[in-house]
Amino acid sequence: MPLPTALAHRTQTRTAPCLPLLPEGAQHGLGDGLALGRVHEACGPARHRFALWLAAQTTGPVIWITPDWNTENLNPCGFAPFVDPARLLLVHAKRPDDVLWSMEEVLRSGTVPLVIADLPGLPGLTPVRRMHLAAENGGAGKGQAPLGLLLTPGMGGAQGVESRWHLSTDHKGTPGRWTLTRLRARTAPERAWEITRQPGQPLPRVSATIKAA
Repeated sequence: MPLPTALAHRTQTRTAPCLPLLPEGAQHGLGDGLALGRVHEACGPARHRFALWLAAQTTGPVIWITPDWNTENLNPCGFAPFVDPARLLLVHAKRPDDVLWSMEEVLRSGTVPLVIADLPGLPGLTPVRRMHLAAENGGAGKGQAPLGLLLTPGMGGAQGVESRWHLSTDHKGTPGRWTLTRLRARTAPERAWEITRQPGQPLPRVSATIKAA
């Protein structure tokens, strides 16, 4: 049954605010970025760098939640070229469930533009749905909604996320090259790009689109 004219018009013209992933990314098929008010996932060996690329394009504080037993600590000297270390507020959770609970509460508060959770495993569908709802409520009447980013091990696979991205190094003898793959998105197909560091610039650029095999 066709939609009423007014509803169909709203459905076609409605666009969600996004946080850009990389400068000029839209020109290379990356779209407008990651939708705000939603929870996304980044996996792969360079997933922490992916999170820093997003943080570099926000203003204000960024909350990064990690398990208290995590042996991979953030190095301020390493991420200073992307983000002022003073902007990062680190939360060390005592239990795995506390990581998800903390992220949900921060998203609901709507006090920061970006919340990152470094997870030891994959979350269930119910916690992800709760975080989506919290992010939507966090933006209600407060301007732009926050964005949640889950960092997951391996190839990821969290259920219910808005999009899933994989980032790995691809230096080929020259430092500063990565392969970025969009593994899942609600409104876009799987696709991959070559990313290259730009001298003197905090963020890299898309240098090529990798054709599907």
